[in-house]
Amino acid sequence: GPGSGAASSAVADWSLAFWTLCSVVLPVLITLWCSFQRSRRQVLIRDIFRKSKHDWRYTDLFGQPSYCCVCAQHILQGAFCNVCGLRVSESCLKKADQLFLCKEIMMRSDAGAAGSMPHHWIRGNVPLCSCCMICSQQCGTQPKLCDYRCVWCQRTVHDDCMKDCLKTEECTFGEFRDLIIPPYYLSAINQMRKDKKTNYEKVAPYCSKHWMPVIILANTRSGNNMGETLLGEFKILLNPVQVFDLSKIAPAKALQLCTLLPCNSVRVLVCGGDGTVGWVLDAIDEMKIKGQERFIPQVAILPLGTGNDLSNTLGWGAGYAGEVTVEQILRNVMEADGVTLDRWKVQVSNKGYYNLRKPKVFTMNNYFSIGPDALMALNFHAHREKTPSLFSSRIINKAVYFFYGTKDCLIQECKDLNKKVELELDGEKIELPNLEGIIVLNIGYWGGGCRLWEGMGDEPYPLARHDDGLLEVVGVYGSFHCAQIQVKLANPVRLGQAHTVRLILKSSKMPMQVDGEPWAQGPCTVTITHKTHALMLYHSGDQTDDDASSLSEPDHVREQTDEDV
Repeated sequence: GPGSGAASSAVADWSLAFWTLCSVVLPVLITLWCSFQRSRRQVLIRDIFRKSKHDWRYTDLFGQPSYCCVCAQHILQGAFCNVCGLRVSESCLKKADQLFLCKEIMMRSDAGAAGSMPHHWIRGNVPLCSCCMICSQQCGTQPKLCDYRCVWCQRTVHDDCMKDCLKTEECTFGEFRDLIIPPYYLSAINQMRKDKKTNYEKVAPYCSKHWMPVIILANTRSGNNMGETLLGEFKILLNPVQVFDLSKIAPAKALQLCTLLPCNSVRVLVCGGDGTVGWVLDAIDEMKIKGQERFIPQVAILPLGTGNDLSNTLGWGAGYAGEVTVEQILRNVMEADGVTLDRWKVQVSNKGYYNLRKPKVFTMNNYFSIGPDALMALNFHAHREKTPSLFSSRIINKAVYFFYGTKDCLIQECKDLNKKVELELDGEKIELPNLEGIIVLNIGYWGGGCRLWEGMGDEPYPLARHDDGLLEVVGVYGSFHCAQIQVKLANPVRLGQAHTVRLILKSSKMPMQVDGEPWAQGPCTVTITHKTHALMLYHSGDQTDDDASSLSEPDHVREQTDEDV
């Protein structure tokens, strides 16, 4: 009857409601359960990472065919050690941590004779195109976990060629033995420190005759965020104790490693922009003040930042984007010649307030400027502070700079500079033409790769050098003139060369910058005097005739005396 029809309809409705609810709730519950399991898994992984002696990193996709070092299965995702290169699946991570030792910074007391150490072999995932040290045939060609690599000398050997004698054979540290700090050296130094001895020179003969240990200082926040990858690649090739992340440790602290190494032997590779280089050079100046002059290292540059004019001047290029292998970078550091770089003190004394305010003091390596290029830097800086995520790419940075340069053409905020400032070179007042900007140069390059002092190169001018105690002072008519000089369509207004530069801003507020750090400045006196010398490394690899004027002969490198401090 009608009653049974209504009942079956109600059951159908309830059934529909139940299954609709299930279809909504079940996926939600499954998602919540998966999310809970994932977060639990991540907590466990993080816990293993934190307690481990390995420097584990997690990846969702390996860049080359990879096999787990424990279960030998092919893996697409998992963890890899940034120091020894082990690769492992997530499920085998704990086991791998117990089974395999990482690269040791110092040797254990039971580990053989002082002055030598055996190979440290790890199995599988050898670099592509590596050859066996026994039979010279290619390694890692089979699609499975096979063949061995020594984590120190990077030599590889086939499973079939691996003999017992190789497991105990002394490791020679391979191609970069002159740059690596061996674990046995640090063990010996550690023992001497316990015995309160400081004559570390006695330990040096353990290492090779031409030993020039390198310290890597990388700013992972510089430029296009390549620092993180480079840190791992340098840790694989060197002793991890030599590689520092400047976002976690200050240069002054990292450079104390120099005091444990032979005098005048250390080379430092700074991976970052000119700002990072300036930060490291300031830390080296602090070493001089502490009386550690004999431990001062020579500095090479790997340009990662936006402004790389100092790096360009010293032959290291205008920007690194991974086009050169890390091995080649280390070879370049080994072959580089020593040169000196003038460093200058910029003192800005405000007018008024009865001069009770302390003057601002900066250290300058590259250039000081007042006018359009400082205004561009100031605008750029203000926008980078607001939205830092936008400015991680070098191309975007240059595009924004271009935008502010052309915008300034229309506004001409820096007009009639010659009426607002007085310029003195070595005490002599200079008559200024109708300018909008003045730039004081210490190095050959300016504005991201332009040789400002030379201009078009069609006029006679004294050579610009970065080690002669002289500054080059030029004027520009505005942003458009700056752009013309950059594409070699115009010459700058060469105002002269000087040992001391004095600039008096009589009225109004003007944009100023020192080495890319800009600010707006009211009436003041700016005095630029010589501060000290820095020991740098010059890479003469792809040098063109255009670069010759900024090259200093390597003979200058040991000329630094006590008066430079």
